[in-house]
Parts: sequence; structure tokens; C-alpha cells
Amino acid sequence: MRQFRPIELAAYLQTGHTPVLLDVREHWEDALCRIPGAVLIPMGELPARIQELNPDAETVVICHHGVRSYHAARYLESLGFGDVVNLSGGVAAWADEVDPAMPRY
Repeated sequence: MRQFRPIELAAYLQTGHTPVLLDVREHWEDALCRIPGAVLIPMGELPARIQELNPDAETVVICHHGVRSYHAARYLESLGFGDVVNLSGGVAAWADEVDPAMPRY
């Protein structure tokens, strides 16, 4: 599985790439801060909502620090998703590396 640091993902998005940004945090976490364009499907809801995702689409999985997203990305790979990327460091690192104005929790 590939991994991006937030600064790498930001640069990747700026070059015109349009992966699905899958946020697997909880609703309350999303209400505090979010990466623009991310689709929220909390990790616990992922099995029931998997049909909302395209297994052929490049999918970047996001969470708070990169641990839940890593496990969710592995789960997607086990289901046959072919192009899955984990956001290493999660939204916490995004706030540090890309968007210092983003609220932290």
C-alpha cells in the first residue's frame, strides 16, 4: 500500500489528480475539522457502506493520525480495491504540514 505525507498529497492534488478522499473518522471529529472534498464514512460504518465506493478508483484514506486509515486501507485492499493510499499522519499532520489554520484536537 502506498502512503502519502500530507504535503505530498497536497502537491498531488494541485497537479490535477482527483483521488477519492475517504475520511474514516467519526462524525464528531469531522465536525471539528476536515480536508476539503473528503467523503466521510466512519470506520465502523465502512462494511455496511462499501457499495458507496468504487473499487477501481484511486482512494486516499484519512483519519486523525494515520492508524485507523491504515487499517481501513488494508480492509479495502482485502476487498479488491486496487489503488489505495494511506494518509500518513492524518489530519493532525495535515494541520502541521499543509493548513496551519486547521483546528486541532
